[in-house]
Amino acid sequence: MELLCVICLKMALFTIDANRGGMKVRHLLILAAGLMAAAVSAFADTHDSYKLQLDDGQIADVILTASNLSIEAAQLARLKARSAAVRQYAGKIIAEHGHVNDSLSRLVKKIDVVRENNPISSALKADGKADLERLRSLHGKAFDEAYVKQEIVLYQDVLDTIDNRLMPNARREELKTLLYNLFAPLSLHLEQAQQIQEALNDEPGETPREGAGFHAGNLTA
Repeated sequence: MELLCVICLKMALFTIDANRGGMKVRHLLILAAGLMAAAVSAFADTHDSYKLQLDDGQIADVILTASNLSIEAAQLARLKARSAAVRQYAGKIIAEHGHVNDSLSRLVKKIDVVRENNPISSALKADGKADLERLRSLHGKAFDEAYVKQEIVLYQDVLDTIDNRLMPNARREELKTLLYNLFAPLSLHLEQAQQIQEALNDEPGETPREGAGFHAGNLTA
């Protein structure tokens, strides 16, 4: 903002020098003030957009949207993944995010808020739909790598969103507690996905084993 103000003042002073015999200085200063006001207004609009205010119903919708996206991708991975580690991870994600959804649904009812769509949820849905379509087109190791990479990006984004967008806006203490309690399990999911990604990178191509199963993990949070 300061830079814009300096530019506006320099423009005004330049115009004063160029028009000493014409337009009055008073009019030029009014013009400079107008330019500065426009610059300040533009900065404020951008800043307000970044800070996007969310109410508790919208925050709940963001969490449920992200959780459902992870479940949908995991359901596909459980069916298509070549790697036993990826299938096991997907089973764990389905189970644990099911618990997250149940806890959130009970909390929403308890604190009497109505879930509401919002720009963050809409962006998550759009990205999630595109990612799921891409996963459906992949097979074998390419699918495993794409799925795990998608999970890493999702959890990085969700953790950042909780920290910088949801926690600062949450009003009810119960919702703040739920958000805080999500950090440990979501961070663990991210760490596990990163470990699987490293293993996949070091692993030579393999032929999928028919009938290979998986064992869903227990909730660790």
